[in-house]
Amino acid sequence: MNPVRPTDISNEEADLPDDAGFMPVKSADRTLDVLEELAQAGHLTRSDLTRRLKIPKSSLHGILRTLELRGWVEVDPGGSTYQLGVRSLVVGASFVDEDLVVARTASVLDALAAATGETVHLGRLQGSEIVYMAKRESVHPLRMFSAVGRRLPAHATALGKALLAQRGDDEVRAILPDVLVPLTPRTVCDPKVLIERLADVRELGYAIDNEEATVGLRCFGIALPSKSPAINAISISVPVARLDAESEARVIAELIAAVDGQPSGS
Repeated sequence: MNPVRPTDISNEEADLPDDAGFMPVKSADRTLDVLEELAQAGHLTRSDLTRRLKIPKSSLHGILRTLELRGWVEVDPGGSTYQLGVRSLVVGASFVDEDLVVARTASVLDALAAATGETVHLGRLQGSEIVYMAKRESVHPLRMFSAVGRRLPAHATALGKALLAQRGDDEVRAILPDVLVPLTPRTVCDPKVLIERLADVRELGYAIDNEEATVGLRCFGIALPSKSPAINAISISVPVARLDAESEARVIAELIAAVDGQPSGS
């Protein structure tokens, strides 16, 4: 294969501005801020959005009307409260459907759910958060509440700790937010203690969330073989009421066996 020479680049590409000096388009930036805020909060009034995002009322009105007309947001009958619309779901579902890792690990999630009867997740590290990419429900009435697309702080989850442990301590410190928010009384919020726990994860080969994200729930997570460092992990979540030493060992063994069978690049 011949190497690409500078003269092979089209004039259109050559005329593109240097990204080093790029400034986001303000209107597009504000529109995305609105969508992300609604995704995080669920339902918000226009006043809520103005206060949270510091967008002038006149600009926000135009953004919301445009998003409503395009189906990205919906407003209640009273015209005061906004939430994400069906179009957001369609685009989000399309992303998940086309994601190669979601497709490649589908059979693994199915097998783990069948073998354990517990909730199984595929999660991805994005910044300092874990995003749930896929889920298999537990067969039991007592189960974990979660949903594809939900985000949680990486430091409070088995998925997140499994992936943070793939990185060096300095990189972990750079990823973590200035303040580690507690989700339960058990959440580790001291960065020094968390770094020490990640050393244990590296030694064990898997991470444990011991009621750190949800009271009454213990989760076990392992990073998927991938380019280094990994960004995807699989976890199994079990209510502590159903766990004893034997069942915990079985869940961990199933998880390790399933992930060990994954090809590099997943």
